[in-house]
Amino acid sequence: MSKLVIHQDKIDNIKEFINICPFGALEEVDGKVQMNSACKMCKLCIKKGPKGAVEFVEDEVKKIDKTLWKGITVYVDHTEGEIHPVTFELLGKASELAKKTNQPVYALFMGSNITDKSRELLHYSADKVYVYDKPELEHFKIETYTAVFEDFINNVMPSTVLVGATTVGRQLAPRVAARFHTGLTADCTVLDMHENTDLVQIRPAFGGNIMAQILTPNNRPQMATVRYKVMNAPERMEQESGEIVKCEIASDKLKSRVKVLDVVPKKKEKTIDAADVLVVAGRGVKKQEDLEMINELAELLGGQVACTRPLVEAGWMDGKRQVGLSGRTVRPKLIITCGVSGAIQFVAGMDHSDKIVAINKDPKASIFSVANYGLIGDIYDIIPKLVQKIKVGRGV
Repeated sequence: MSKLVIHQDKIDNIKEFINICPFGALEEVDGKVQMNSACKMCKLCIKKGPKGAVEFVEDEVKKIDKTLWKGITVYVDHTEGEIHPVTFELLGKASELAKKTNQPVYALFMGSNITDKSRELLHYSADKVYVYDKPELEHFKIETYTAVFEDFINNVMPSTVLVGATTVGRQLAPRVAARFHTGLTADCTVLDMHENTDLVQIRPAFGGNIMAQILTPNNRPQMATVRYKVMNAPERMEQESGEIVKCEIASDKLKSRVKVLDVVPKKKEKTIDAADVLVVAGRGVKKQEDLEMINELAELLGGQVACTRPLVEAGWMDGKRQVGLSGRTVRPKLIITCGVSGAIQFVAGMDHSDKIVAINKDPKASIFSVANYGLIGDIYDIIPKLVQKIKVGRGV
């Protein structure tokens, strides 16, 4: 880490020097100037203070031998051996990145009685599937799963690790990253790779005002999580390719202070991320009662109603119906946005939809840049007409 070093002998007027800092980070203690936690590293004290009074010292960056780290690994997210589809999406992206850098694609599968099910991954371009099949791994426990992940990375040394941003993935990835003192970028919307195997991790930042490109050039492995339906799933190949590698791990590493007494299956709910048709209500909806026309349109189309963040914050709709990075990522066959401006945070959660129809009275609204069809006008005029036309067409 970088730091600022104060040279006391270069400071003639302590009071004048302390007043330089607009954040109150400089203070006098026993006749000497000290820096407190309010320092923002703005370096104003260097620029405006006496020459040589403050020195910026940057730690030497430790360089790693990137040639020792090879391969792109995808963590296999599953429930009792049933592989989550985000895994196949990440395998498709891993294959794409691997072609750029001539690296192998690995899959890491851990659980109990999963060896037979691991063969399915060979239909999705995995060069090697590393399987840790142990009774102790029957249920997800953060301690044991982290230990297995650590064992895998120490033995295989993959350059990059991709994890689905599921309930399990969101717990597991940070723990593993901390073990290896490496970076982790959550909820990436775009992934790319340089020829030197540096992973380019792109995601919205600062409330969606910018798209940040994040690199981890001085650490390995590089780690990123990606939500379900953000990447394109590859087609399943008829023939298997690659091999299954059965892995062993010392039993003492699988000890856990957590004991699973019972597993109660959660009742399946109708969620917006599984819908083929979505009608999204945005800030253009003036009153909660006006959601009736949105509901009617969705019902006629056999779809579900979703919303943007302002409607959730207003208490009009449940957070499970929110589309966007702070809500759900969706990929329906048809999505109709009603009064949605098209902020980056929202668009990142739906721009892979097959057909996007946008309704907005502002012709300059950002949503039109991603829409296949745009209707410029007031939703209070357009939606009732759409509803009426559908009803007439169906003889309702």
